[in-house]
Amino acid sequence: MQTVTVKIRLFPSLPALLREHGRAYIEAVNRLTLQAERAGTFANLTSKDIETNLPSAVRNQIIRDARSIHKKANKQGKRPILRRRAYYVNNQNYSIDGNAVAFPVMMDGKVQRLRVASRITEREKNILASGKLGLLKVVEKSGKWYVQISVEIQTGQTTGEATMGIDLGLKVPAVVVTSTGKTKFVGNGRQTKYIRRKYSSRRRKMGKLKKLSAIRKQQNKEHRYMKDQNHKISRQIVNMAIDDQVSVIKLEKLKNIRQTTRTSRKNAKNLHNWSFYQLQMLIAYKAALAGIRVVEVNPAYTSQTCPVCEKRNKAIDRTYRCPCGFHAHRDRVGAINIMRQPVADGNSLSA
Repeated sequence: MQTVTVKIRLFPSLPALLREHGRAYIEAVNRLTLQAERAGTFANLTSKDIETNLPSAVRNQIIRDARSIHKKANKQGKRPILRRRAYYVNNQNYSIDGNAVAFPVMMDGKVQRLRVASRITEREKNILASGKLGLLKVVEKSGKWYVQISVEIQTGQTTGEATMGIDLGLKVPAVVVTSTGKTKFVGNGRQTKYIRRKYSSRRRKMGKLKKLSAIRKQQNKEHRYMKDQNHKISRQIVNMAIDDQVSVIKLEKLKNIRQTTRTSRKNAKNLHNWSFYQLQMLIAYKAALAGIRVVEVNPAYTSQTCPVCEKRNKAIDRTYRCPCGFHAHRDRVGAINIMRQPVADGNSLSA
């Protein structure tokens, strides 16, 4: 089974009502977690115990969320405080009909079913129809409204035996190597750096003019561009894995990547802004839908170790040369060694 999230654009006629419901939801969750923290335990509650002007079905979801947060807080030793407005509805209390999403709200002191116009693409409709619907979340981002719906999908398992290794980087976003002997350089890092420098320059100019709204719009455009690039890169990678009958994709474990990744001062800003994690998640969920397992491996010395004699040598510029005679692109060497590395913790990477 694989859980994916479908994001649907909403066009509400009553945005103020949704904002108030989102605020009331988060305040109620924070109130319950604070009470549990002070009492040292989470009390047995029903919807009647929740003092908020929300439907009873939503109040029950508040209890579930607060209990879950309290359990995590006990493990981590710190109670998180939710700040961003959000409104959650479980899968028994909302429906999707054509291009509209309906869920319960409180209006005039009564529970009513609010039907909100939406824009659902064919891809989103196919995902929604192919699995079990989970929790619905209503959120506002940059003045636009969305619902995020979790969908649990039954995935198959590939019958192939090939393995794939992927090395992530800045100049080349992803270098892919398969055990069948194929290599592919995916993405254009130089173009992405140019686009990001352009947006950064525009934001600096707008900052001097105190145009905060325009700065936010530029940031949103840049984020959309990066997400689009990561979608395209991940799709190419997974398509290659399907064509080559790959059963396991190995990715480098991202912990401390910003400290361990090779970089120069001029690339430092790009490194800290690059959405490595987003790219990994997109690869993971697309691969899972195709029945391909994705795992993490330790990337230490993968770009310095010779794939032939296993001696360590530092690459000069982008070329790796070993005294044994082996030479290749530095990122290709990294991808080969990632493909051969044992799994870091024995667990699959979930999207």
